[in-house]
Amino acid sequence: MRLFEIVRQGGPVMWPLLACSVAVLTVIIERILFWVSIEKNRNRQLMDEILSLAENGDWEHIHRKTAYCKDHIIQLLITGIVHREYDMGRAMEAEADHTLQRMNRYMPVLDTMITVTPLLGIFGTVLGIIGSFKILGASGIADPKLVTSGIAQALITTATGLGIAIIAVIPYNYFNTRISRAIHVMEKYATSLEVVFNKRIQNNKSNEN
Repeated sequence: MRLFEIVRQGGPVMWPLLACSVAVLTVIIERILFWVSIEKNRNRQLMDEILSLAENGDWEHIHRKTAYCKDHIIQLLITGIVHREYDMGRAMEAEADHTLQRMNRYMPVLDTMITVTPLLGIFGTVLGIIGSFKILGASGIADPKLVTSGIAQALITTATGLGIAIIAVIPYNYFNTRISRAIHVMEKYATSLEVVFNKRIQNNKSNEN
């Protein structure tokens, strides 16, 4: 059965469901490309090296090594280092919030589609069943095939709505898991940098005394 024929048989509710499916597919592809880009820019070795250099207070060396790095964790650490004389923690918190906004972009669209598409499907089915009962009221049971075929067509929207929601919920949960892991890693390295910096300050004060 061709796509156009399925849409036609499903009734007018199939058109918004089709639009929802396009939105879901677009967001999934965009988010996959985003996370591929994030993973491509990761430099785990440099992250640990920054902490070692920060422990020695070698700030200029850190700036040289990270000049063209696009790793979001390293950018978080650099933000903290740049504002180390003012409020390192607040600066890194603001940078982390900005990164999380990028990671959560379009996620509400997937969340909405997961909820809305099954409801749209049920709505389309209800409309189809109402149409079938109208036929039954007009023709009686002289031709039951008209009624059963009408109900079968009406169920197309429910199947479509559920299908879209199922397709959307798997990547939605995956992306949320990636975001949770990213939050954990950002917190880990931000805390490590603060500990290293505070330890250095304490050592400097001890040496002065």
